[in-house]
Amino acid sequence: MADTKQKAIDEKLVARRLDYADLVDYNEGSVVSRTIIKKGAGTVTVFAFDKGERLSTHSAPFDALLQVVDGTAAVTIEETEYMVDAPRFIILPADKPHAVDAPDRFKMALVMIKS
Repeated sequence: MADTKQKAIDEKLVARRLDYADLVDYNEGSVVSRTIIKKGAGTVTVFAFDKGERLSTHSAPFDALLQVVDGTAAVTIEETEYMVDAPRFIILPADKPHAVDAPDRFKMALVMIKS
């Protein structure tokens, strides 16, 4: 079923001019996510963070590119905090602890490529 659902998402978005920020809406008191590509080689997911929300410290076995598409994110990588504002991006290195915080509402796209 997940493959069928993903195929429907792909068909809806393929060959269209899109803006990441339009693909997900803010929701009070939460982090909202929408995966727009999910393949064996990696994923592309869009997030909307309400003010004060966060993704807790974690790591992944592969690099990821985090692009802020609206607002400003506080991204911590190995205890160093980086303020990343739209339309800038930051690379999250494989196997390094990182977290994402929302000092104010913001949206981001996260591209993870498995290698």
